[in-house]
Amino acid sequence: MTDRKKVLIIGAAGRDFHNFNCVFRDKEQFEVICFTAQQIPKIEGRTYPPSLAGKLYPEGIPIFPEIKLEELIKKHKIDTCYLSYSDLNHLDVMDLGSRVLSAGSNFELIAPKDTMIKSKKPVVAVVAVRTGCGKSQTSRYVAKMLREAGLTPVVIRHPMPYGDLEKQTWQRFGCYEDLEKHKVTIEEREEYEMHIKFGTIVYAGVDYFQILEQAEKEADVILWDGGNNDTPFYLPDLFITIADPLRVGHELTYYPGALNIRMASVIVINKANTATKEQLTQLKKNIAKVNPEAIVIVGASKVVAKNPENIKGKKVLLIEDGPTLTHGEMTFGAAKVAADQEGALEIIDPKPYLVGSLIDVFKKYSHVSGFLPAMGYWDEQIQDLEKTINAVPCDSVVIGTPMDLTTLINIEKPTSFVEYDLVDMDGELSLSTYVTKFIEEFCKKN
Repeated sequence: MTDRKKVLIIGAAGRDFHNFNCVFRDKEQFEVICFTAQQIPKIEGRTYPPSLAGKLYPEGIPIFPEIKLEELIKKHKIDTCYLSYSDLNHLDVMDLGSRVLSAGSNFELIAPKDTMIKSKKPVVAVVAVRTGCGKSQTSRYVAKMLREAGLTPVVIRHPMPYGDLEKQTWQRFGCYEDLEKHKVTIEEREEYEMHIKFGTIVYAGVDYFQILEQAEKEADVILWDGGNNDTPFYLPDLFITIADPLRVGHELTYYPGALNIRMASVIVINKANTATKEQLTQLKKNIAKVNPEAIVIVGASKVVAKNPENIKGKKVLLIEDGPTLTHGEMTFGAAKVAADQEGALEIIDPKPYLVGSLIDVFKKYSHVSGFLPAMGYWDEQIQDLEKTINAVPCDSVVIGTPMDLTTLINIEKPTSFVEYDLVDMDGELSLSTYVTKFIEEFCKKN
């Protein structure tokens, strides 16, 4: 075929690969020239391997940094660029579009209907309007209810394939040893550890057709645990979107979270216990404007500090969930809530004590201040994190990331780990009501 459409996929190691697998793999009318990569450090310079790319790409497909976008369009005479990553301000989406169009290519988005795979099993999808809204705690809430109903939920997590893509085609995490086996990053541990702790199997990887095939062998229910504010990879029977009153307005102005708020059957307003009445009122108005048919539930994020004596009256360093506080743009997280709850004397700013790659993180995300995001995408960065933590002149360390950092690094000061869960609020609709309805409608007959 001589007139194949030349395609470039603009991505960030996740949604981009899924879009390729769903829309372009083995389609002779397309020639995917390359991927570009953004958001996550050191993911460019790799190749999407032939085993995943399919018969049309015996050499695989190269991955370049997004900064080369215009150069690649002009060099290869690209016909169409497809935006394929998440948590972008609508202004940033059109900035990318302007770069693409001015360089001579078309600029397109792919509809969720073309990339949501149909499962043989019932599916619950938990997604959000932004990174850091509380998807994981909501997924744990749903998984607990499913287990209590005598069902076996299997979590399939949004991709984070930052290593050897071929080895990460599909991965199963059933115990803590699997985290070591697959050499996962801190970001992956943040998403997997709590599920494993409560006995829920987690699958992730690159090829979500193969992942689903494996997960269906041992699942009564597939529980999609989304990443960032991306749309589901599987067609859900119960579509739950988490909204954040602390970032009210973002549900309308960030891609593709603005799709999730429109497509949801149930919307959970999380963190209501830390929001103002005005924030909650405005968020409800915004939801009603774009999805008046959705069930809206107001929930609280309950924060509990272990060893609170290591916080009260102490000078503390706060460590927060990485993605939530970097590209999620939150200015505080669970560690800050716990420090305030337990009466910390002072919060020590880590900025003067940063080491190595963490200096670049703070330059890139200028809003980050007063806390340390748990960054650890490669071994040297984990070492930088350890050196920085131990250099800060504090009495103790408050750890707000949902993984046990002490399994990877030696923290020389006393620590307080922070746990957080979604809980129902008095006088409000309960998410449990709608999970129960899902079980009765979709699971009792299976």
